[in-house]
Order: sequence, then structure tokens, then C-alpha cells
Amino acid sequence: MLKTNEQATTDILLEKIADYVLHKEIESLEAFQTARYVLLDTLGCGILALKYPECTKLLGPVVPGTIVPHGSRVPGTPYVLDPIRGAFNIGCMIRWLDYNDTWLAKEWGHPSDNLGGILAIGDYLSRVRIAEGKEPLAIRDVLEMMIKAHEIQGVLALENSLNRVGLDHVLFVKIATTAVVTKMLGGNREEIINALSNAWIDTVSLRTYRHAPNTGSRKSWAAGDATSRGVQLALMALKGEMGYPTALSAPNWGFQDVLFKKKELKIGRPLDSYVMENVLFKVSYPAEFHAQTAAECAVKLHSQIINRLDDIDRITITTHESAIRIIDKVGPLHNPADRDHCLQYITAIGLLKGNIIADYYEDEIASDSRIDNLRKKMIVIESKQYTEDYLDPNKRSIANAVQVYFKDGTKTENIECEYPLGHRFRRDEAIPKIKEKFSSNIKTHFSRKQQKRIEEACYDQETLEKMNVNKFVDLFLI
Repeated sequence: MLKTNEQATTDILLEKIADYVLHKEIESLEAFQTARYVLLDTLGCGILALKYPECTKLLGPVVPGTIVPHGSRVPGTPYVLDPIRGAFNIGCMIRWLDYNDTWLAKEWGHPSDNLGGILAIGDYLSRVRIAEGKEPLAIRDVLEMMIKAHEIQGVLALENSLNRVGLDHVLFVKIATTAVVTKMLGGNREEIINALSNAWIDTVSLRTYRHAPNTGSRKSWAAGDATSRGVQLALMALKGEMGYPTALSAPNWGFQDVLFKKKELKIGRPLDSYVMENVLFKVSYPAEFHAQTAAECAVKLHSQIINRLDDIDRITITTHESAIRIIDKVGPLHNPADRDHCLQYITAIGLLKGNIIADYYEDEIASDSRIDNLRKKMIVIESKQYTEDYLDPNKRSIANAVQVYFKDGTKTENIECEYPLGHRFRRDEAIPKIKEKFSSNIKTHFSRKQQKRIEEACYDQETLEKMNVNKFVDLFLI
């Protein structure tokens, strides 16, 4: 068979993403308003994570004591880092507690993970520009890049299931960050495509650290790793590093043939602002999102069962296929990362405590024998309707139902929740809670005076959009 080394045309998916990032004007007021709440919620999650030594041990420069001129600041810390390391630090913080926003489709993920790269580069560029006598970036620029990163990651997730081939969803974080950060750095169309092609060629980690028997803390820093790699590839492209036009479609050696079972990657809808407008906030509980509604159901049942624990015969959890595939676990749970990705553990905690907070995944709480006793009595059942509604683009429900049966033949009501508090269908109800969550999170780390300054700057859309990025980041420094 004759082989040819003729240069092929560029993969259309790379071109579509590059053209969207460069040329699409975001006109949706709703998208910008939602992006502001995503920004606050995401940073609040990162600040809360600073309570946990397992997170903070990973932060800071690679070489202790390193300070970079005009470097990226890391909120809540004294670190001044190069933007690649800054992106890792911010990305690691915001994902650590599994409490930032979520997108659910054929692939899952957390689009605000991209904030690690966007904020690190935005802060770095602003400080460099000021040093050069130029205008810094404004938070409006950050919000626009957040909307576009959400859109790239989320629309890729609509039709392209990485989990079905054993790959982790943070690949889409790397792709989205690479695209928008190259644009922020002043990259042209060719440079964005070059950077994107290298991001796909990198491929991605296996999902094994998210699943039994290997669930572990890598799932909490994997997105930081992905967004920082996107920054690195963007910086390389700006120096003239070449790209690979058919990184996706090249026969035998491209991403699709090697890692995607020879299926073509698709963009399921035009790129605009759909994902930001429909993103899911984790308002109530730091838990894997497929279990959010189960947690709501369990908390509602707490008062009815807490004094009858010995009388419980069985507990049914009715759920959707995706939840069964990734968070239905029996047997030992070995660490907090294992527990916050277990449908039964989350439900048991809700039943026992009447609430769920990050501390409840730690070893001290997990040693309570009542938790495993309840888990052993749980039966997980798929509802085909829940599974259909989960994939319905007009619904995107994340339904669960919980019912407790007692030994005397009585039972509780079957408590059902189709849409969690962070769903677009419950957005008006959620906004005050998102603000409460943000205030509560930053209160764990900052003085009342500093907390007040942060809130005054953040709660007005127009004021925040006009603020320089470096001044915004300075609000969160210690």
C-alpha cells in the first residue's frame, strides 16, 4: 500500500473551536450574570479547601521560596507563581472539595475548572501590562473567557463520552483552557489551532482514580493539572511551536483511531453561551453531582428515621444509569475522595446528620459504624425514565428518590427530587443560597473586614465587570 506524506487539511473541530474563541461575540446578559456567580462560587470553593492540609500540601512553587516577577497570585495564600504553576494551584483549590459547578451529558465535568488557567493568565497579563505602562485586563474579559471555556468543554461533552473509553473528563478542561488562554495571550488563529492540536495529542489520564478500587485524591488535583497544561501549551504556541493539523483524524495515529474507538468527535450544537446559561451549581452539598438529589431526599427523611435506626429493614435509592455506573459502591471506602463519590455513603450521611459538609467525609466521621450499617441496607435501582430525562436536552434532570422501609412493615414516603437546587429550573431559588455559600466559604479564611471588602466588590455586576483583574485578585490575598 502506497503511503503519502501530503499535508492534509486541518481537522474541522480544531477550526471551529479556534473561530469561536476568536470571533464569537457573547451577547447573552444571562450568560454574563451567571458567569459572575460561577466566578464567586468557584473561588469560594477554593478558599474553603484551604482548611484541608491534604490540599495545601500540593500548593506553592515547585521549588520552595520561588517568587516570580509580575507572577500570578494564588487567592488566600502568599504565593506569587509563574502562570503555569499558578493555574495548577488555583485549579487544585477549586476542585478539591468537589463543590464547584457541574455539567452532565454523555460526558461529565466541571467547567469552572478552567478558571485556574483563566485567572492565572488574567492576573499575570494584567501585572505585566501595568509594568509596561499598559491597561490591565478587566473582570469582564475573565467572564467572557469563562463563558467560552464553559461552552467548549460542555458542548464537547454533549456527544463525546470519554468515560465510555476509560478516559477522564479533564481532557476537555485542557482543551477549553488551551483555546481561551491562547486567545488571552494574543494568539492568532494558527497559534490557537497549533496549541489545541498539541492538547489533543497529549491525550489524558485514565479514569481509574475516580472508581473502585482505586478512588483517590488525584481526582481533586487532576483538573488543576489539566488547566495548567493548557496554559503551558498556549505559551509554547505563542513562541512559535508547531501544531499538527490532523491530530484528531490521522489514520492509525490520530486521537480518534487510537483512543476513541475510531469514532468521530462531534460538536453537537453551535458554540455560543448555552453551557454557562444551563450550568449546574452545587449549592447545597459538597458531593458528586449525580448524588445531589439523593442527598436532598435523605436530608428530608432525617427527622423521620433518626430515632428508628435499629428498626430499618432496607432503604431503596432509585436513580439513573450514570449514577449507577460511577458512584454505586459497596464494600470498604478508603478515603474522603472515595466517600464523596459513593451514592450510598452520601445518602447515609444525609439520613444520619440531616446535612452534608466536607468534614463528614473525613476518617473521624466515617468511623461511625451506623454509616456502614445503613449502606448495607441500601438497594440501588435504575429508573429508565430518570435515565431518559437525564439525557433529554430540554430537561437534563438528575433525579433520585429515597425510601426507607421498617421491620414492622411501615415505610416512609418515597421522597423524589428530579432537579437539584443548582439546576437552571431552580435558578431563582438558588441565587440567594449561592451568595450565602460564598460568604460562608470566605468567612473560613478572611477577617470580617476583608470579607466585607470582597462582598462589596463582587455583588454588583457592573462594578465587578469593570474591575481590573489584578485588583480583584488582590482582594483575596493574605
